[in-house]
Amino acid sequence: MENDSSVSEFILMGLTDQPELQLPLFVLFLVNYTVTVMGNLSLMNLICLNSNLHTPMYFFIFNLSFIDFCYSMVFTPKMLMGFVVEKNIISFRGCMTQLFFFLFFVNSESYVLTAMAYDRYVAICQPLLYKAVMSPGICFLLIFCTYLMGLVSALFHTGFMIRLNFCDSNVINHYMCDIFPLFRLSCSSTYLTELVSSAVVGTAIILCCLIILISYGMILYNIIHMSSGKGWSKALGTCGSHIITVSLFYVTGMLAYVKPSSAETVGQGKIFSVFYTFLVPMLNPLIYSLRNKDVKLAVKKTWKRLTC
Repeated sequence: MENDSSVSEFILMGLTDQPELQLPLFVLFLVNYTVTVMGNLSLMNLICLNSNLHTPMYFFIFNLSFIDFCYSMVFTPKMLMGFVVEKNIISFRGCMTQLFFFLFFVNSESYVLTAMAYDRYVAICQPLLYKAVMSPGICFLLIFCTYLMGLVSALFHTGFMIRLNFCDSNVINHYMCDIFPLFRLSCSSTYLTELVSSAVVGTAIILCCLIILISYGMILYNIIHMSSGKGWSKALGTCGSHIITVSLFYVTGMLAYVKPSSAETVGQGKIFSVFYTFLVPMLNPLIYSLRNKDVKLAVKKTWKRLTC
């Protein structure tokens, strides 16, 4: 992690500079962090302890919860510290490390959600071939590929960021080290880096969205041709949680990463980032537990084991 920048540390401005909001926001995000950690840990333990949840769908949900758990740990502790200290300082190496892990987990989550869409397509449109197509080996291969692509993407973007020079301002107008806030601080040209980064991110998002849309297009076509009302409700119930998760992830993510061009839109970007980085990891385990009969049954079984 070598860099010629004269800046050796950054100051994170945080979500707001209004003193009267620091304590309420600290409490709010501490509660959010606690719910996120406990919710995702509980769902992972539930899947591990109940054999009826050892299916491809719950294998992907386990990995989604694992990513959300790690993802929240990348920036939340540092953000909480910003509410109680006068200057929230992060070293250059610490900033690049935070950026790397943030990009790794957020990209991996995008690919896991894409793999889950394919899993739902096979389950509904090819039910007789489901066990053969979504065998344990295929599931492990899909998950390995999601983490590998997340790793490659994180290395690519972080590598470009390390090559930039930071020699003037070191105040990041954000609560974490992120790509666009760091671009605005660079004293070297960022045109090529931004162009390549936008092209890579845009291509990945388009491909993921395309696979998800094609999967759900085929699912919808299959549902329309179902004669049974029970089949309709089962198919919609199976896909409902995933549709909600995908919508939250991509809509809030795209709103947060529309490139800001003014101080007002920078502030809006930070607000949308809160939904993207804090709300989604907290809601995912709730969505997959409250809307899922299998998870509710597993909770009852686990509770009986603990109380007996």
